[in-house]
Amino acid sequence: MKKNIYFFAYLEGWMSITINSLLFVLKYWAGILTGSIAIIADAWHTLSDSLTSCVIIAGTKFSSKPADKEHPFGHGRTELICSMIIGIFLFLIAFNFVIGSIEKLKNHEAVFFGRFAIIVIIISIVLKELLAQYSFWAGKKTKIRSLKAEAWHHRSDALSSLVILVGIFFNRYFWWIDGILGIVVALLIAFTAYQILKETISNLLGEKPDDELVKKLHEICFRIVNSNLFIHHIHIHRYGHHSELTFHIKLPGEMKLGEIHDISLKIEKEIKEILNMESTIHTDSLNN
Repeated sequence: MKKNIYFFAYLEGWMSITINSLLFVLKYWAGILTGSIAIIADAWHTLSDSLTSCVIIAGTKFSSKPADKEHPFGHGRTELICSMIIGIFLFLIAFNFVIGSIEKLKNHEAVFFGRFAIIVIIISIVLKELLAQYSFWAGKKTKIRSLKAEAWHHRSDALSSLVILVGIFFNRYFWWIDGILGIVVALLIAFTAYQILKETISNLLGEKPDDELVKKLHEICFRIVNSNLFIHHIHIHRYGHHSELTFHIKLPGEMKLGEIHDISLKIEKEIKEILNMESTIHTDSLNN
């Protein structure tokens, strides 16, 4: 099963590298021919997808390694590190192109777009959105966070190309349109980076269990115990595809130790089968 999960990540990575490298060459060529900083910025944005895909392939390979003595919970959090690298890289790209666009506006540089540039931008929009759709699908299927980050990276590239395409048709009326578009593209890249880093850092810091998980946990426990119990101190620790769940349950004080042990084992088994999580249960007495 895990091999199938990581196959989708590898496939997305190699598809991204191939398509984005081709688009980079086309966009950069179009940018040089027209002198457009917006198209050149978009080209580097596209190439950054190839570079981050390399990070994803390497990260996926490392995160798929089994647990060992030094890392008893596996290497799943490598995916989060990959997402952080992608986010930081995007911020750096955005900053550089804001500076370049401001310089172009200061120098009153105008740009003349041709048919070739328009065709390249349209091709880029279509291919990048297709890559984004596949990455969103693969991320949802595999639960690999870095694939979701990569999907937003693809979509931000498609959106930035769309902004440039709209701007091209206004270029004949406003000499400053290319410099403004360069800033707009940079801001789109920066916003994508912010979204990726916000989600990744939140996960690294630790998040409380969501309401759906708590509801399912209660259903499992009540189905097995069939008596009064109180669930509290629920904590979850995520390591990629491996999750550790710990919580306390209060059971009637007259229960025997062996009976409590059997109940705990049944609950842990159900949680593993239904929620695919390893769990550790601490039992308290309802009489306390």
